[in-house]
Amino acid sequence: MTVPVFLAEPDDLARPEFVFGGQEGRHAAAVRRLRAGERLDLTDGAGTVAECVVRDAGRDSLRVEVLRRYEVAPPRPRLVVVQGLPKGDRGELAVEMMTEAGVDVIVPWSAARCVTQWKGERAAKSLGRWRSTAREAGKQARRFLLPEVTEPATTSRVATLLSAAALGVVLHEEAATPLSALPLPADGDIVVVVGPEGGVAEEELAAFREVGAVTALLGPTVLRTSTAGVAAAAVLQSRTGRW
Repeated sequence: MTVPVFLAEPDDLARPEFVFGGQEGRHAAAVRRLRAGERLDLTDGAGTVAECVVRDAGRDSLRVEVLRRYEVAPPRPRLVVVQGLPKGDRGELAVEMMTEAGVDVIVPWSAARCVTQWKGERAAKSLGRWRSTAREAGKQARRFLLPEVTEPATTSRVATLLSAAALGVVLHEEAATPLSALPLPADGDIVVVVGPEGGVAEEELAAFREVGAVTALLGPTVLRTSTAGVAAAAVLQSRTGRW
């Protein structure tokens, strides 16, 4: 059986033995019902991993012993996906799948043709749901480096990200070059822009091309905005050797 992964405080991970409590410890003890002698891996989500064994199980916490501690290096090149805001709960679906596929940074983008717009209190709640989804999906996928879900980006901010990238790509249904044929860098950031349901507006596309981004065709079929990011990630993960 796969060893479960939970998030822990960095200070706790440095100790040889400690009580694993809080929300995560409560979940491990009361929901997963881990018992003495069972294994679990704890991480701070930033690359530190502690392989642990349960020494004693309480109602809402565990006393654990650290068997081994190590660091996971960030993969290269780094994969950044700019995600146009989808409708409904498809944003969380996109974040969940991209997290499972190993995307390093997810950037919510308020594109011109987005039906959904994050404003005021709704923006904070929506961003919180995306970050919570990334955290839970990361644990399920046994990721010790959780993806960063940034603050919502404007088109100007996306252009800045593309200009600084080792490779900037805009997925577009009219592109002539497939994503699978683009030359890829060995290091730096690969930034991929996924448009919303209505697509990338012409003025946005022009702004992205002006800073050096290229357009690429993902495939012969039209994917939903919520699935295009994970499909692109799979292509790039395989071609860069990260998979």
